[in-house]
Amino acid sequence: MSSPSKPLLSLKDTALQFGERTLWKELNLTVNEGEFIAILGPNGTGKTSLLRGLLGLQQFTEGTVSIRGTLPHRGNSDIGYIPQQKTFDKDLSIRGRDLVKLGLDGHRFGAVRRNKNVMKRVDEAIEEVGATRYADSPIGLLSGGEQQRLRIAQSLLSKPSLLLCDEPLSSLDLKSQQSISTLIDSYRKQFNTTVLFVTHDINPVLDIVDRVLYLVNGKWAIGTPEEILTTASLTQLYGTPVDVLRIRGRIIVVNASDNPGLSGHHHIPAIKVEG
Repeated sequence: MSSPSKPLLSLKDTALQFGERTLWKELNLTVNEGEFIAILGPNGTGKTSLLRGLLGLQQFTEGTVSIRGTLPHRGNSDIGYIPQQKTFDKDLSIRGRDLVKLGLDGHRFGAVRRNKNVMKRVDEAIEEVGATRYADSPIGLLSGGEQQRLRIAQSLLSKPSLLLCDEPLSSLDLKSQQSISTLIDSYRKQFNTTVLFVTHDINPVLDIVDRVLYLVNGKWAIGTPEEILTTASLTQLYGTPVDVLRIRGRIIVVNASDNPGLSGHHHIPAIKVEG
């Protein structure tokens, strides 16, 4: 019999406010070791800000946060971070392995010695994500999927217990989305790593998600995909009629309101929106 998972992350009565605008309040969340949480919601609801708070880059307005019993702080080696996907300039000559190595010494000034232990760990991380073949190529000449694999290798250098992913699948084709999702999930299972995964489309990771945290209109809901991604649940969160359709294994969210001002991606962009 496997031992029960231990809590890794705890948020109690947290709130985030910018000026008069409250992104969320009274957010209570406990995340266990090895759990995969998808974070969904429209733009501007605080998904990235939540990750920044856990990284110690931003203060929550209220509440307490604990990561393995410690407060969030900058430079926490127990946390890996995959930022939003941005394609590098084609003229950028830095090699793929040099990008990965920045995960260990990117905060330092001046030249850094090529320590054998450091380079071994870089090589191991590159191999873990299947990027050895192109690790010595200029980063700007690689495809979006190849660049993202190297970003993931960078985030895994310290063998983190918590992996924060900020829309790691954006701008990638379907094949790359599937391979990156599988890669992150494989690492999670191998090392019992907790994953917080911000995304606008849950479909590529729907089969590996344990729970969903949905942020919208200053409110939030947490539960399994079957509990949260329903017509009743999202209608209550958005405060306007929403239909959740399941078609060929994919989830589609449709704005069911007759109010044209509420239609479109601006108001209900999470998952996939029609209407």
